[in-house]
Order: sequence, then structure tokens, then C-alpha cells
Amino acid sequence: MTKIPPEVLERHCFCRSRKFFFEVNQYRLPHGSVSVLGTVRHPGGALAVPVTPEGNLILVKQYRFATEEYLLEFPAGTVEDYENPFATIEREIEEETGYRAHHWQKLGEFYIAPGYSDEVIYAYLATELQKLDAPPPQDADEHIEIVQFSLPELAAAIHSGQVKDAKTVTSFYLALPYLQAACAIH
Repeated sequence: MTKIPPEVLERHCFCRSRKFFFEVNQYRLPHGSVSVLGTVRHPGGALAVPVTPEGNLILVKQYRFATEEYLLEFPAGTVEDYENPFATIEREIEEETGYRAHHWQKLGEFYIAPGYSDEVIYAYLATELQKLDAPPPQDADEHIEIVQFSLPELAAAIHSGQVKDAKTVTSFYLALPYLQAACAIH
């Protein structure tokens, strides 16, 4: 398989929103054909797999307008222009859960939907959580409910389809070796 990237013939930005923009570009593919493809350009997101001192995993339940339903997800947020992914998730975990993590482990990074978006998720394991007396306010467009699961409960919720957010499922499996090791110690 060739590793020559397609040649960009034209770029057109069709829509810009607060967090991302959509462009439709014309490409000449390595084998010579021309194709018009749409792409969501996104600055990326950071996600935490928060584990309480009791060994429970914290998820947030929030309404997602794109799916028109409430989803269970690990806390996450868009990486702002002025911050790195770690600063994003430090801020987001406090805003969304009311906890501060004192120990962090990077789990990895992955594309969420590379067929149409360049969004990358930076995933972290967050442990040694401390409940904040006065958590920062949530974003104005968020209404979040905190839900805790034990490790077996979350695994069952994923397998039953109760948890179907891809970044949450992926991050759960990236964190699983660390989580199983922690459970073995307790």
C-alpha cells in the first residue's frame, strides 16, 4: 500500500461553531482519481477515568444534542486554544464531578471517528480523588448528573449497551489493566 498522501486541490470551510469547524475539500488520491470529502476539524478532547478511594468509577450523565439522548460518559472536555490536554482534564474533572485528582496516569490517545473527523482524545487515569468543598461551576450548556459504578458494574453496563459512548468504552479498556491491578491490591 502506498504511503503517499492525497494532494489537496481545494479547501472550503462551510461552517464554524464554537468548538469545531466543518470543511469540504477536493483531493487527488494517490491512484489519480479526484474526490470531494467533508471533515470535522476539532481541537481535540481530554478525558479522565476517575477512580474514588473506594474503587468506584465516576461517570457523568448528560444530554447530548447530536444523539438526542442522555449518555453515560467519563468526564471530558474540549482542549482550548490556550491549554494542553492535561490542563483541560484537570479543569474538566473539577467542573464536571466536583473532585480533584492528586495522581494522574496517561492512558493514551486515539482518534474518535477518523472517517470524518480529526478529533483526538487524550485519556488519563485519575486517582487519589478529593471531594471539593466548592467545585467550580459547570459550563452554562451542561446539566450533569454524577453516577458511580464499581468495576464489574461498569463492565456490565458497557456490554449491555447502557454505556455506548465510544471514548468512554475505549478509555475503560485502556484503563482496565491498571484498574484490575488496583482491585487485586484491595
